[in-house]
Amino acid sequence: MTTVSIDVKALESAHVLQTYRRLPVIFDRGEGVRLFDVDGRAYLDFVSGIGVASLGHAHPALTRAIADQAAALVQVSNLYFHPLQGELATRLSSLTGLERAFFCNSGTEAVEACLKFARRYWFTAGAKGRTKFVAFTHSFHGRTMGALSTTWDDHYRAPFQPLVPGVTFVSPDDPSTLDAAVDDQTAAIIVEPIQGEGGVRPISPAVVNAIARAVQRTGTLVIADEVQSGSWRTGRFLHSQTAGLAPDLVSLGKALGGGVPIGAAMVSAKIAPAISPGDHGTTYGGNLLACRAALTFLDVMNDAQVASLQRASDHLFLGLRALADRRRDVVVDVRGVGLLAGVEFRADAGPVVQAAMDRGLLVNRTSGTVLRLLPPYIVSERDVDDALSTIDAAVDAAFPGGAA
Repeated sequence: MTTVSIDVKALESAHVLQTYRRLPVIFDRGEGVRLFDVDGRAYLDFVSGIGVASLGHAHPALTRAIADQAAALVQVSNLYFHPLQGELATRLSSLTGLERAFFCNSGTEAVEACLKFARRYWFTAGAKGRTKFVAFTHSFHGRTMGALSTTWDDHYRAPFQPLVPGVTFVSPDDPSTLDAAVDDQTAAIIVEPIQGEGGVRPISPAVVNAIARAVQRTGTLVIADEVQSGSWRTGRFLHSQTAGLAPDLVSLGKALGGGVPIGAAMVSAKIAPAISPGDHGTTYGGNLLACRAALTFLDVMNDAQVASLQRASDHLFLGLRALADRRRDVVVDVRGVGLLAGVEFRADAGPVVQAAMDRGLLVNRTSGTVLRLLPPYIVSERDVDDALSTIDAAVDAAFPGGAA
């Protein structure tokens, strides 16, 4: 293949708004768990579009479904019925145990919808002053104004204040703070069953119990943000099902479309009757192409594929814990479930990300010191072995003498 020389910095600085710090590489095709840059170099992709390319790249079933649907009909708007949306809502209801679905374009939009629906529930119930939310430190729920208001990191929040008022942050390490924060003016507690951007931190049983106590005491609603942890990322459709949470509302996104933008706000039978026409809306949400992609994703994720995901997960965590044992001088912890893994270092994880990329593996950093792995669900144990070998080499290259 002919080598192509492209000034990627010039491409961005010309007209693309500088809201991202991009790595100097351009990918022009993918196959399975690998991406290929414009020079033809292959990279093992353990970022998968930040958890989006759940079926890898150019998956045959998804490719056929998208092409077939695009040739028939892409969009008719939500002014009309279409059976794909109804079929997808039915299947998601069965998988989540929640009665109804509102479809949108992203996980952040799904969070926005859940926040609005929680307030609408209390407004309909006559408790118009019940508008507050309780969220957790290290949380990340998105960057639109409502979602940002429940996102903890001041780096995201400070330039855009004042945000939506009435949000209290409590520590997931101290459940008593939750008990103190939730009262009869709280509309909902919003929680990630596994904090992704916050450093791959699974919710503890003590916090789950504290949420249950607060709900029993005050009737507060629970929003589970499963944008990153849901859609089988952890081996079950929702990690709430493993953690013991009983949410009234669930936000979904990322993996659900296999790379095609889609989000969903799942709403319980208790909440749904409070929502009326005009309370929320979206032009593109739930379009035929997105619904067809999500249905194809659900079809591919049969029992055999979920079992394969779990085997790959077991193999991945075995290898990461071996790395932690070998490099205790730099590794603090290994966390995660399924194909959502985090390795916490004693120093900035950025050099490991770069060293891995130099060696043909794509991973990313979150919460400063955490290396996050989000491989596609089709990853094999052999792919995992390749990734683990590269991570070992990258850690040694980044920290040859231990953490500074």
